[in-house]
Amino acid sequence: MPVWVRDYSWEQTAEAVYLAVPVRAARHGSVFCTEQYLKVNCPPFLFEAILYAPIDDVHSTAKIENDSVFFTLYKKEVGMWESLLMENGDKEKMQRIREDAVRKAQEDAKAEAEAKATQKRERSKFALEATMKLEEMERKRIEERKEEERKKATEEIEKWKEQNEKQKKTQETYQSHHERRKPLEKNRQIKSSSKGKSKPSTMTGARSSRNMFSEKLKEESLPAPRPTGSIEISFTPRVFPTALRESRIPEEEEWLCKQAEAHRMINADIAEIEDLKEEEKNPDWLKEKGNKMFETGNYLAAVNAYNLALRINNKIPTLYLNRAACHLRLRNLHKAIEDSSKALDLLTPPVPENAKARVKAHVRRGTAFCELELYAEGLQDYVAALKIEPTNKNVEEDAEKIRRIIQGNE
Repeated sequence: MPVWVRDYSWEQTAEAVYLAVPVRAARHGSVFCTEQYLKVNCPPFLFEAILYAPIDDVHSTAKIENDSVFFTLYKKEVGMWESLLMENGDKEKMQRIREDAVRKAQEDAKAEAEAKATQKRERSKFALEATMKLEEMERKRIEERKEEERKKATEEIEKWKEQNEKQKKTQETYQSHHERRKPLEKNRQIKSSSKGKSKPSTMTGARSSRNMFSEKLKEESLPAPRPTGSIEISFTPRVFPTALRESRIPEEEEWLCKQAEAHRMINADIAEIEDLKEEEKNPDWLKEKGNKMFETGNYLAAVNAYNLALRINNKIPTLYLNRAACHLRLRNLHKAIEDSSKALDLLTPPVPENAKARVKAHVRRGTAFCELELYAEGLQDYVAALKIEPTNKNVEEDAEKIRRIIQGNE
């Protein structure tokens, strides 16, 4: 049986009512308030009041202190009340006020849940549009890069064709000139032999010069010979220890395909990093860039900067901490928990130099747990942060709020 609280006290001004309800060391309870109905349930104590006039339930406040609940109720209409409670009211009217209060509370809770769901959908839509925009920009960049490479290759081929045409024309010109000179040389030889005079040295020099020129043309028209060398061939050993006749071929092929895909992704990441500018290969520069994006509210761009920095160096705990903060703002709560946990793994051994970073990791992971309504897990992280930094008042207050939420749920 509940114990009805009768020994309450109240005061009023023209604008507000100040009410104190003793609950005598009740450990947990709930407060329910609408425009004209007020209820405090702290088992075994129960207080219920149908107010004299409507109040502003949105701006009114309640505070639990010294085994009492203190209310500050702001009146909708300025004036003095004759009493706190509605007196001489029939039972049907009072019951109707109770039912209306409960119904209004349910409608408000439903509207709030719908508003949260709508907000969540809008955030998801925004994140998807931003991701699609980034992917489109990346696709255009790749297409432009391909077009540049294609133009460059086409220009090189054209230059090579022009050079070959020039060499071919030069060789044809020389051959035609040589063919025209053959009859003249033959006639000269006949005349010189008939006269008994010959000039072997001059003719030999001309032939040798022509031969050298033709050899030079051949060398220029033909590519240089390939350098000699040796190729070492090593056969890949069998991955699985069992003999082929005893092995499970489909499972082995699936495993090998997964390994090849993993190697392909790693090589793609390496190629992407090599295409970056020199300053973009510095994880500290990328971290500062992500911090500036975070300060301006561009959380998706900050996440991209931290992602690239972690590809270059995944042993920096600050990058995981900063990315966890971005995921909290983007409502990617599971990713925030994962990044905070990775940061804590890297912040070992625990020393005074990394105490602040460990506090941030625990608080951000605890916040993500609480947003997922996993209050017990969130409280554990806040308690761990308090053990590292006991004088942090903000963390202490947040931990106390989580305790009250857990007690209310129980």
